Amino acid sequence: MPRCITRSHVVVLGAALLGACAGKPQVTEVKGACADVYGAQVCTLAHVQGDSLIDVQATVPLASIEGAPAEMPEAWPPVAVAKLATPSSAQSGIHELTMYWEAHGHPPGPYLTPHFDFHFYLEPPAAIAAIDCKDLSKPAQLPEGYTLPDVALPPEMAKVVGVDTLVGLCVPQMGMHAVPTAELESDHLFTGDMIVGYFAGKPIFFEPMLTKELLAKKQSFSYPIPDLPGMTGRHPTAFRADWDANAQAYHFVFSGFAGT
Repeated sequence: MPRCITRSHVVVLGAALLGACAGKPQVTEVKGACADVYGAQVCTLAHVQGDSLIDVQATVPLASIEGAPAEMPEAWPPVAVAKLATPSSAQSGIHELTMYWEAHGHPPGPYLTPHFDFHFYLEPPAAIAAIDCKDLSKPAQLPEGYTLPDVALPPEMAKVVGVDTLVGLCVPQMGMHAVPTAELESDHLFTGDMIVGYFAGKPIFFEPMLTKELLAKKQSFSYPIPDLPGMTGRHPTAFRADWDANAQAYHFVFSGFAGT
């Protein structure tokens, strides 16, 4: 005969479950910075559990994507539409998110389409601001499947920039940009990529570079973070973009932190 479950059984079971979880720290959300981007708030945050870092996130509302203007004034170096500190107490190794809107894209060819650049920096803001691209040394070894190209600029852009070629795709106050080789060699416009930034031979940022077209789909996606030869210090090993239909926003999530 089946055993009946009484209210006393439920109470005992609940107490047992609570006891099993009592020694496990709660997951805590740590807020970073927020900034207004085209009419909506982009924010950074982190999740920690005791002394363990679970993830670092940026919440990007769809309204910020849809509100991006069709035209942007020319500027060199490019001007960020937002700079947001990440929670320092999380000790993630990620110091800051800088967000750029490229209304017409930029060279090389596959990237000449409207897109957003989200730079998650592994160096403090003062160090990034000091990058002048005079040090053109490249890393001894790149991640598998990546290229650090020298990009010849069209004449009209060369006049603005002041050089004919961007060595290692180096941009002042950003750094060099290593891109997936297959994308660089493609005849098609890109949709989304994970870019790896360098300066003075050292990795300094991860950049989900994402087209407005991709983000307008309101669908979750992910891109692998490559293994970086010679990488030291705290850094993430995984990235995903979670679409939140209730909030009408993306959560860009870096996780799997390694290094110290």
